[in-house]
Amino acid sequence: MSLEVGDDGRYVFTGMIPFRIGIVCYPTYGGSGVIATELGIGLADRGHQVHFISSSRPGRLSFHEQIYYHGVNVFSYPLFAYQPYESALASKVVEVCSRHALDLLHVHYAIPHASSGYMAREILKGRGYVLPLLTTLHGTDITLVGQDPSYAPVVAFSIQSSDAVTAVSENLREATYEYLGCKKDIEVIPNFVDLKRFSPPTQKDINKMRIHFCQHKKNQILIHVSNFREVKNPLAVVRIFAQVQKQRDVCLLMVGEGPERLEAQALSRSLGIEDQVHFLGEVDRVNDYLFLADVFLLPSLAESFGLAALEAMACGVPVVASNRGGLPDLIEEKKSGFLCDPMDLEAMTKAVLHILDNQKSFQQEARLRASDFDLSNILPRYENLYSAILKKAGKSKT
Repeated sequence: MSLEVGDDGRYVFTGMIPFRIGIVCYPTYGGSGVIATELGIGLADRGHQVHFISSSRPGRLSFHEQIYYHGVNVFSYPLFAYQPYESALASKVVEVCSRHALDLLHVHYAIPHASSGYMAREILKGRGYVLPLLTTLHGTDITLVGQDPSYAPVVAFSIQSSDAVTAVSENLREATYEYLGCKKDIEVIPNFVDLKRFSPPTQKDINKMRIHFCQHKKNQILIHVSNFREVKNPLAVVRIFAQVQKQRDVCLLMVGEGPERLEAQALSRSLGIEDQVHFLGEVDRVNDYLFLADVFLLPSLAESFGLAALEAMACGVPVVASNRGGLPDLIEEKKSGFLCDPMDLEAMTKAVLHILDNQKSFQQEARLRASDFDLSNILPRYENLYSAILKKAGKSKT
């Protein structure tokens, strides 16, 4: 199999018959939903037929002749205190497979997708239909939800029962073994970016946006993108910025929504910096804001990979992040950014100031490092894994 870029800018391949792939994911702006969506788009660009199965249409999914979306409908009945989404999802997978003859099912995030995939596979098996199941682990499905006694046995069983399992970092793979005691072989396939989708706005537009957020287009911009959960440490972002702005003309963009957003806003007011901190909520074109930034802040208490940091680096934005989880495998210390203890706000502040004073070299290194994780390097690894799974299941397409 070889990879080339066609006249229309899409990746095309030779030497492999296209697959019909079902992808189950959360339709959110979080890392697992983004990666699942971008993977599906990349596979469709390569000629595969991709069927997304989710509670609603994934945010980054646009029209593509090789992509189909199937919404999961949950029956509302007064008897149920909680809607039985897991059962509805399994039924939808069975329906889609029956109508579209899927070759395999790729579920992202263990809860509840892996268990629903397992249920659907077993139902289809009783009908003589073989549906190989691939589960990709993304992070908190293992390190947070997966450790809860209410879910851990089901998560462990679903992983063990999958035909193949991948994790987005070596750190997450080891955490899965440690927390769940799984014996399943887990292959590490890192997250990725499609660099050809990262085209910057014009300099004129960048200057307009800078003036909109800052007093002057030459002011420097810090940015944080997350779901504003405690694990992302957004309050630390505000405190770091408060120290930086004492020494530089800067502003801060806070992109995303989540439970700690209001507290972060309140903190910015109490510190007297609310005029320099802009809370933008969830945005569809986050790249436009990343291209504005000079430093990306990610002081997470835990981070299995750090997709937001990778997307920032793809836009040439160096990263100051915590030294936790998979981030040390992504960020090259003193080259594409800095790694610090997430509680050491003084060290992070110094790192930000150092980057602001040496921007050009850090920007170049950030882009260079991001190229290691380009889709063209990662997508063939999934295709090879799909082929291996199908061959083992007796459904080889090569």
